[in-house]
Amino acid sequence: MEQKITVGTGPLAPEEVVAIARNGAQLELSADSLKAMEDSRATIDALVNDDKPHYGVSTGFGALATKHIPVELRSQLQRSLIRSHAASSGAEVDREVVRGLMLNRLSTMATGRTGIRTLVAQTYAAMLNAGITPVVGEYGSLGCSGDLAPLSHCALAMMGEGEVRNSAGELVPAADALAAAGLEPVELREKEGLALINGTDGMLGMLILASADLHKLLRTADLSAAMSVEGLLGTDAVFAQDIHALRPHPGQITSAANIRNILAGSPLIEAQKTGDHAFTRVQDAYSLRCAPQVHGAARSTLAHVESVASIELGSAIDNPVVMVDGRVESNGNFHGAPVGYALDFLAIAVADVASMSERRTDRFLDHSRNHGLNAFLADDPGVDSGHMIAQYTQAGIVSELKRLANPASVDSIPSSAMQEDHVSMGWSAGLKLRKAIDGLTRVLAIELLTNARALDMRDGGVETSQSAVAITAVRREIRKVVEGPATDRYLAPEIEAVRVLVDNGSLLTAAESALRSSVA
Repeated sequence: MEQKITVGTGPLAPEEVVAIARNGAQLELSADSLKAMEDSRATIDALVNDDKPHYGVSTGFGALATKHIPVELRSQLQRSLIRSHAASSGAEVDREVVRGLMLNRLSTMATGRTGIRTLVAQTYAAMLNAGITPVVGEYGSLGCSGDLAPLSHCALAMMGEGEVRNSAGELVPAADALAAAGLEPVELREKEGLALINGTDGMLGMLILASADLHKLLRTADLSAAMSVEGLLGTDAVFAQDIHALRPHPGQITSAANIRNILAGSPLIEAQKTGDHAFTRVQDAYSLRCAPQVHGAARSTLAHVESVASIELGSAIDNPVVMVDGRVESNGNFHGAPVGYALDFLAIAVADVASMSERRTDRFLDHSRNHGLNAFLADDPGVDSGHMIAQYTQAGIVSELKRLANPASVDSIPSSAMQEDHVSMGWSAGLKLRKAIDGLTRVLAIELLTNARALDMRDGGVETSQSAVAITAVRREIRKVVEGPATDRYLAPEIEAVRVLVDNGSLLTAAESALRSSVA
């Protein structure tokens, strides 16, 4: 029986968010979270007939917060809030982003600080378990007062309105999807509409998903850098442990160790150390020699970003919030600046890692710098163009990544009649980071494809490999989906085939398995 992930009053782990949002893992609410929600709901119920204004209970929203709402209209207030705020537009947001959005909002509900009924949280949990994914457009959040439009579409679906994707990915009316899952639409009560939309949940979900991807991609970047060093007949001396101990950034030390281990025992590298082919260059180019410093800095950035995500996962973000002592307090915890900055910071690191990868690829294609290989790795240069245009594709992506590295969080645009006069743009930062992660995946795939071709041209192919054991394993994995060097052929499918191997981790698995076997 599949184990369920428990959502309770304590924080979810990032890997649990990924498991539910991306991989469809099932979840359940803990008993302590249900009790906490019941207690805070009692606080809200006690305010329902209070003549004193309470934001989100008996007032309007945003610039309309001064408007007093009669008791008989307070449920309608919540429904109207969701319908009016479900105003997104543009391309449909990826399923995993919407699921992460819903999960993070559910996690805040489970803290018992929002005042919602347990029925609302249980219905959200049931929607996630049933694979019901509300349709959300890419535009609609300014990253302040919560990811308002995206979260409103999710709440709207729970009310049985709007459109969703069912577990098969089909576009269906929300009411039909709820009925198929045996769920009843929820009629919102006081405070609940506001509690469903006032959080940084979408941008946080995108941060967690991107961080998981980048862990894999940075290990892949170490792998591709090592293959480039070997394929360009470089030196492994610069990756020595004692050298990196002189500047002991943890990420740099990790990267250098990865590259050193991947290159260990490489006949191609060893051949450069003695005899007629002894290494005569004083030092390799920066894109080879400084890979641990750049990849390590990206790891340090990732570590900082994950510390931000960890705090956010343990937070209760709503406005107003129901305090443990029963106070209902307005606040600004919904502001997305902490997450927006982190998303933008990560985009800078992604762009720089990709930029270095593209420079290594370019060295392979220049006959004056590739140490004896054909120009552009072409079978018959002039008749054939080899990987010339693959590098163009890399260059185009890298140029785009530099644009995506421009921070969204330095922008702000006032809204709600100047009541909400400073916003984070964190949602936009998250969307562009997702595009950047995809770009880095493609850039690394092209470098690895180029590496494999260059190494085949060095030693005659993987069956006569003179590579280190881990690199030989990677070359063999690539050759399962892409043929070896020959005259020019349709290149786009080969780039895509290797991109898939990077994305699903097959190349890392091959390298790491070979390393384990070599020391067993």
